[in-house]
Amino acid sequence: MEIVILVVVIAVVLVGAAAGLVVSAGRRKKAAGTEQPAPPTATTTETRTAEPHVGEEAEGTTEGARRTIEEVGLPEAEREPEAEAAPAPAAPAEPEVEIPAPAAGRLVRLRARLSRSQNSLGKGLLTLLSREHLDEETWEEVEDTLLTADVGVGPTQELVERLRERVKVLGTRSPEELRGLLREELLTLVGPDMDRTVHTEAQGADDRPGVVLVVGVNGTGKTTTTGKLARVLVADGKSVVLGAADTFRAAAADQLETWGTRVGARTVRGPEAGDPASVAFDAVKQGTEASADVVLIDTAGRLHTKTGLMDELGKVKRVVEKQGPVDEVLLVLDATTGQNGLVQARVFAEVVDITGIVLTKLDGTAKGGIVVSVQRELGVPVKLVGLGEGADDLAPFEPEAFVDALVEEA
Repeated sequence: MEIVILVVVIAVVLVGAAAGLVVSAGRRKKAAGTEQPAPPTATTTETRTAEPHVGEEAEGTTEGARRTIEEVGLPEAEREPEAEAAPAPAAPAEPEVEIPAPAAGRLVRLRARLSRSQNSLGKGLLTLLSREHLDEETWEEVEDTLLTADVGVGPTQELVERLRERVKVLGTRSPEELRGLLREELLTLVGPDMDRTVHTEAQGADDRPGVVLVVGVNGTGKTTTTGKLARVLVADGKSVVLGAADTFRAAAADQLETWGTRVGARTVRGPEAGDPASVAFDAVKQGTEASADVVLIDTAGRLHTKTGLMDELGKVKRVVEKQGPVDEVLLVLDATTGQNGLVQARVFAEVVDITGIVLTKLDGTAKGGIVVSVQRELGVPVKLVGLGEGADDLAPFEPEAFVDALVEEA
């Protein structure tokens, strides 16, 4: 009896479990048939891409036939836009090298300018000599005229004595005869036979340039004269190196370099307040290495009353001479300084052995007699004269042209 009851209970439990399974399966099937996948949403600004499926669910998701790698192609690498290259800064234009006018006959071409400033001397003398009676008072006036023109005491006395003798012999005196007489005596006084060549060629040596030392006091136009002389030499077909040995005046080296650049001449310079002798030495050395024809050395303006500075100028010359002799030493004098210029000339001559004189500002004064007095004082010829501020107004001194400018008829 008990066994029958146990069998019945087990049967009931099995039937209940089977019924529960059937109900659960039906519910799942219904739920599967009613559930709809959510449609994909899209916006105007973004498209959502389908998430990749995994395993069996991945089947059927490939759209269209598969393409080979050749058909797909590789994406081109993104290239950053090339920045436009900035234009290279334009190189500064090379200054145009000037071609100076030939030096030959330059003083003759400038004679008109010279005569306007110097004619008062010749005109005054001719007026005095044209008087009907030449008494002692007249001859004293002739002397005063010559002294005022800075001819100097000794040359003046010599000239007056010769004029008195020749006028006495001549007797009658026409204006033309007087002009010819005065021209002859002035030309003799100026010294037509003196060697006025500016020596720019090395003496007895073919492997070094000629060396020209330019000296003078402050304010005489020394640096400008050096630059103008470079133009004269370039016009004559010579290659020039400039030595800026004036290291005490800040603008001197710049000024000289500007002159050199205009004619294609190299400028050798040193530090401001540096050793002038060292700069001069380097200039000659570089001139030799470059096979230049001439080296022009511009020294600092010296006051002839400053012993230390004058000694330093002597040092510059000695240091340069270690490479060879200095071929020319030009003393630059201001023609307007008159007899004071002679004092300067004496001191410079004692220190550096002057070989030639350059007279500047000769066009602005009626004191052209300084040509005579400075030559007589030093026994050294005037070789160059400055007749104006123009770049080509430095000219070789020609005694005939100078005297003609003095006595020509206004």
